[in-house]
Amino acid sequence: MGYLLLFLIGFGLAVSGGVTIIAYMNFLPAGISWFDYFMFIKGRVECYFLPIGFIMMLIAIHRFPEKM
Repeated sequence: MGYLLLFLIGFGLAVSGGVTIIAYMNFLPAGISWFDYFMFIKGRVECYFLPIGFIMMLIAIHRFPEKM
């Protein structure tokens, strides 16, 4: 049950981080370059939810018992 909860929390964080990164892409038509975009999202804490969520999901999948 703990691995399922870890997976779901990781999934939620990954979705939240991914949506935030996509939402910040609206700055690109405003005239900033890709380099400026990546420098901007590097400084935003909520953009780190995507890799943290992926790592949590990978841990949950890897540690999930084969036989229940």
